[in-house]
Amino acid sequence: MRHRTLLFTWIFAGAADGFVAATGRAATPRMDWHSKFAKSAARWTGNASCFGLAVLVVVVWLVSGPMFGFSDTWQLVINTGTTIITFLMVFLIQNTQNRDTEAMQIKLDELIRATRMAENTLLDLEELDQAELDRLRKRYEELARLAREHSDSRRRDSPAHEHARKTDAARSGERDGGYDDRGEHREPAPRGE
Repeated sequence: MRHRTLLFTWIFAGAADGFVAATGRAATPRMDWHSKFAKSAARWTGNASCFGLAVLVVVVWLVSGPMFGFSDTWQLVINTGTTIITFLMVFLIQNTQNRDTEAMQIKLDELIRATRMAENTLLDLEELDQAELDRLRKRYEELARLAREHSDSRRRDSPAHEHARKTDAARSGERDGGYDDRGEHREPAPRGE
């Protein structure tokens, strides 16, 4: 078995070298064994078949209860098993979450860096302390509020809004909707002039 593993590693390494020679690009760096295992375990445990297996284990445990007289040992088996699995899964899930978050941060940093008008000061925000993050959040909330106000004022000045305003004014008998050429409100002229 060990010889097959070494042979496979040698062939795969040779294939990676051939890939580099053929394309001029380096092959994707390999993950360490823990990351590979965590990624595979997270993928498998997130699968419906794993959930089905867990349900099956619980059903078998419940059905076996009468055979063991619902003893303390019978209860200890499921308690110990689930505790061990939960304990190990915490670390696997944390590893997967850390890698996913890091990859997402790097992608976002690249988008910020590559976007012409973006602020490069937003790179590596996850490294700032909470007070600095709060200050930046308040700044961007204020920018969002100003953008919404600007958007609302543009909507009010839109042709559809102008038409609705004039239509409503015409129904009520006002001439030009009660607005002058600059769009400022004016008192309607008295009737009969």
